[in-house]
Amino acid sequence: MTFDLKSVIKTLLFSTSSPLSVKNVQAVFARYHQQNNGSGEEEEVEDAESGEDTRELRPEDVPSLVTATQIREAVDEINRELEERGDVCQVIEGHDGYRFVTRPEYGIWVRLLREDPRQMKLSQAALETLAIVAYRQPVTRAEMESIRGVSVDGAVNRLVERELVVVVGRADLPGRPIQYGTSEKFLEFVGIRSLEELPASDVLSQRQIDDWLREAATPHHPGDRDVGLPVEPGEEDEDEEGEGPPAEAGDDEAAPGGNGSVPEDEPAKDPNQP
Repeated sequence: MTFDLKSVIKTLLFSTSSPLSVKNVQAVFARYHQQNNGSGEEEEVEDAESGEDTRELRPEDVPSLVTATQIREAVDEINRELEERGDVCQVIEGHDGYRFVTRPEYGIWVRLLREDPRQMKLSQAALETLAIVAYRQPVTRAEMESIRGVSVDGAVNRLVERELVVVVGRADLPGRPIQYGTSEKFLEFVGIRSLEELPASDVLSQRQIDDWLREAATPHHPGDRDVGLPVEPGEEDEDEEGEGPPAEAGDDEAAPGGNGSVPEDEPAKDPNQP
């Protein structure tokens, strides 16, 4: 029997109901070499008693160290072979390791066998609230409501009930409000291994959300320019004048020509005339 990493990984995946991490696979190879570090009658007797047929597999054929890259490449090859055969199973990688699962299109038969209820979909309000928690966490209900502009009590309660959102602590604010964050079940729900794999979003970035919260605290009354309406010439001049530095004392007494002199285009009046 020749050594085949793909076959070993498939065997390990079939033999456990728990996720199989890279460290688990590496530990199996380490234990193999610890138990087969010598040869002789004693090892042959132990193999015969245990029922394991390892006569054709020599310890020197088994690598003492299997890298994470080799394991991932073997899993990718397993998935390619399963997909080419149209198999009902596939290998997915979660935040805690690899595992065999059925393809989504066959999930209905598993649900009927287990007599599980139909999976309920999240509402639009729950999805929006979940996105805020995922990108903003830890976050309080007040912050969620400031971002969404509506109450989030029902959405948060539904997410907590489904264990997608959990309480992670209390904010250092008056009243010590509860802070929420995502759970490990959330990672499985969206199919990622860690929060770092969430798509980058400028809309939900920390900096822009902070700007939104500051604007909510100090509301700004938009003008014609802010909403895209044409600005009247007089209003535009007033805006520009308003942005200039404040006038100094005595400026209102000075004529446009400066130094209190009479403008050049206007003749001086004769003091003897009434």
